[in-house]
Amino acid sequence: MATITKSMTIGELLEMDRNIAGILMRAGMHCIGCPSAQGESLEEAAMVHGMNADLLEAQINDYLATK
Repeated sequence: MATITKSMTIGELLEMDRNIAGILMRAGMHCIGCPSAQGESLEEAAMVHGMNADLLEAQINDYLATK
């Protein structure tokens, strides 16, 4: 089973599974396609958007566990 960490970049997450984009978009992170976002870690992007990185990490890992 694949898992992610909040230190992984948005680009790495999307390479792992493109459907992770939907999780991030539903959370309000609509800039995932922008070039600078690709190099940001999930934690950095969450901080910029005022989101809880631990919660996003858990939601993505829950999704990956069901695949």
